Amino acid sequence: MAQMKASQALVKELANWHVDHVYGIPADSLIDGFAAEQDLVKYIQVRHEEVGALAAAAESKLTGKIGVALAAVGPGAIHLIYGLCDAKMDHTPMLVIISNVATSMINTHYLQDMDEDELFAGLDTFHRQVSDAKQVPGTIRAAIQAAYETQSPSVVIIPDDLANVEIDYQALPVRRLPQPVFAGTDEQVNETVSLIKQAERPVMLVGTGIRHAQPEVVAFSKKFGLPVITTAPAVGYVSSDFENNLGPQGTIGTQPAFEAMHMADLVVMVGTSYPFMRFMPGDIKTIQINHRAQALGEQFPATQMVQADAKTYLAQVIKAENEDAPESQFLQACHTARKNWQGYLNERVAARPDGLLTPEAVLRKVAELVTDDTIYGLDIGNNTVWSTRMLPFGDGQQMTMSSWFGAMGYALSAGIAAKLSYPNRRVITVSGDGGFSMVVQDLLTQVQYQLPVINVVLENGGYGFIRQEKAKTGQSDYALKFMNANWAGVAENMGAVGLRVTDDDSLKAAVETIKQHLAAGDKRPVVLDAVVTDEAPLDTSTMKLDPDKYSDRMIGQFRVKNHLDGDRYPSLRRILNRIEANN
Repeated sequence: MAQMKASQALVKELANWHVDHVYGIPADSLIDGFAAEQDLVKYIQVRHEEVGALAAAAESKLTGKIGVALAAVGPGAIHLIYGLCDAKMDHTPMLVIISNVATSMINTHYLQDMDEDELFAGLDTFHRQVSDAKQVPGTIRAAIQAAYETQSPSVVIIPDDLANVEIDYQALPVRRLPQPVFAGTDEQVNETVSLIKQAERPVMLVGTGIRHAQPEVVAFSKKFGLPVITTAPAVGYVSSDFENNLGPQGTIGTQPAFEAMHMADLVVMVGTSYPFMRFMPGDIKTIQINHRAQALGEQFPATQMVQADAKTYLAQVIKAENEDAPESQFLQACHTARKNWQGYLNERVAARPDGLLTPEAVLRKVAELVTDDTIYGLDIGNNTVWSTRMLPFGDGQQMTMSSWFGAMGYALSAGIAAKLSYPNRRVITVSGDGGFSMVVQDLLTQVQYQLPVINVVLENGGYGFIRQEKAKTGQSDYALKFMNANWAGVAENMGAVGLRVTDDDSLKAAVETIKQHLAAGDKRPVVLDAVVTDEAPLDTSTMKLDPDKYSDRMIGQFRVKNHLDGDRYPSLRRILNRIEANN
């Protein structure tokens, strides 16, 4: 047992839990411990606490280890809420450490004195304010344990006068227990097999709960002949090259995924409590497999609910069936629809007569920079739609986004976390100009720590995704356009590499320049500022294409509005009807 300042004991306890670095802005006297123990835990100085909190959340999503953010009392603490909410909604373990005024000043209306307990109530699972310096390391330990156990954020508040009090500290063995693994019963397995065999048009819908079960998902899909559809946050969990993968469902989605979901008579949901299932046809049967009991039936009344680990249960069901199912006509139709969709995307990449760049063309070219182990940090907006459609997502690559909180500014923040956590991997972020401008000050963080992140900014001068959503309900587009800076010029002034592209030639030249910087080992981050057309991506949240559900007039209007040729891109229903007619 050794004597040291409480702030030093805090850092040693973080190191005991294998925390490599924390993000923040100097948090009163707490920072003294990090100054004294720099060899144990690296303090990453961000320029805004929101970025630090988002980076901590992103780090946890990418590595599985707890992310840690630090802030001073008052305004600093409030700024952490943004990233804390992201971690909470994405079921991500995260630790937030904040200062408070000195104990004698709490509740006295002193400078920056505020009720931090009330502020964070409901945003975390574990929440403690220490009242004695001796409590600091034990409270940190309990907070980390709780965050891992509940897969959610923890908050620890430390009054300023306690951080430098001398205490006795002894590191205890880390007791991070593995998450419980639930297997299904024989009865459940048999029921699952029976439901799949009875279905004519079954599909799989997979979420982030398949994180460690990608091989089983692919094997299950092949065994039973099921097309695979992902939620947007799970893009990349199944390789985009897998022929049964139709892509994500919803606004951030694809045409074949939407149509297959709405034609399905059975959905096998694995590792997701997809909130939009409530909008699916009421007579659809569902099998929901989730390790969290709370998630079962949370959004809809499933036909069969199985509390089980995805990897374990899928393996059980695969083993229970000896023969692979023959390729169904429905799966054949899905394969054709998938190829047609790729043709549609290729059309969007083709050079325009006016010479302007489409977001799809930019990202198809950026794909030349992608390596087998690339990490993507995606922002929120139409840029997310284009990224998930145009970038390759293979087995060795990772993607992180603010899935359910939808925090703009996430991409650049995630880029910081990704490059710090995996310095030898390629990191590419994609943002719209709205999200990028929210956090552009922390490009300096990438520069300061020599993080050669490739930051792609799709510049269309407005909040395109918001405009698209408002248009659906007939709302005006008032105040959705804004003035832009030359982001490449801003990047250069910050010490980064800035490249601005406005047409195909400048885009090609910029990508070649980036390749040269990477080959030379340049440690500067890159900002590729791409001026693109101000057009919304094809809205795949509601596609009026099925002749069994919509009139010819409605289908025709939808196709004209979205420039979707009926001969080249027929509906899944028509493809299936043709296959059935020829057999």
